[in-house]
Amino acid sequence: MSVRVGVIGCGIMGSAVARVYAMLDSVRLVALADVREDAVNALGDELDVAARYTDYRRMLERESLDAVSVATPDAAHTEPVLAALEAGCHVLVEKPLATRQAQAEAICRAVAQTGRKLQVAYNHRWLAPYHKVKELAASGELGDPVLASARKNNPISVPTDMIRAWSAKTTPAWFLSCHDMDLVSWWFDADPVEAYARGVKRVLADQGFDTYDAIQSLVTFAGGRTATFEAAWIYPNSSPYMPDSFMELVGTRGTTQIDRSAEAIDAMLADRFVCPRTFLQYQVFDEWQGAFPACIRAFVRAVEQDTEPYVTARDGLRVTAILEAVHRSLETGRPERIRLGV
Repeated sequence: MSVRVGVIGCGIMGSAVARVYAMLDSVRLVALADVREDAVNALGDELDVAARYTDYRRMLERESLDAVSVATPDAAHTEPVLAALEAGCHVLVEKPLATRQAQAEAICRAVAQTGRKLQVAYNHRWLAPYHKVKELAASGELGDPVLASARKNNPISVPTDMIRAWSAKTTPAWFLSCHDMDLVSWWFDADPVEAYARGVKRVLADQGFDTYDAIQSLVTFAGGRTATFEAAWIYPNSSPYMPDSFMELVGTRGTTQIDRSAEAIDAMLADRFVCPRTFLQYQVFDEWQGAFPACIRAFVRAVEQDTEPYVTARDGLRVTAILEAVHRSLETGRPERIRLGV
């Protein structure tokens, strides 16, 4: 029996999710929803999906769905996730789970109350290098992981072009560091307890975008573990990296380092030098390969086999709590405590 799926949000990420669903034999992509009629129609035409909605609530009421993917802008995740859970659907939600800790905790409680499955699409866990670091940490080969550092920086075209319509509603930390915060929380297997951050508003503000150019955060985890996170999105557009990323995990007996630029292809073309990435998502013949489709396939298997998703609502809560504390710290100039209520 096919898993009947609907997608809420037909932008960059929602379209990518829908294309993967459309290629899975065990999935039937039933319906699409987006507030932009032109976006839902374009994706519906591409994938031959007849049921199209500009109101996701009507989709949930009218369609018999087993699962829903939520791929709206970050700040608009909570309402459709809660509505889908209440409608009896399993949920795959794009990162981050929510943009407020209280929202993330409400989602955690709804998952427990409804008995539905929820997976947060932190797809970097399906990248082999990051998964290998987790295995090294869990096996004890690194000793006790005590320190981590992460850098994830993008060209300025991301806030000024790619997500121009809502870049002022997010920050480079929300958009980029969330993946790193999930990985570090996973590697440490520990809850966050405090965050201290500093940020700069200059370049983008001068161009009319009220958001941070760059943010650096120091986060403390239970057990005295610490991690630093850097996120910036004002690299010049001549940068070949999307993003420029580096991570390190230091343990009492060993250290691991991951340079994402080493995963890329160096392409020296007539008009530019680029490093196209294929590890997250790339279409090979008639199938999507990489960490992104692997994450989606894992969610479908969890629904089919009635197993726990690999990235749970509480995992998403950890990251949301860190990021909320980071942004409180940016406002207060002080370290901010983190207390998880679920």
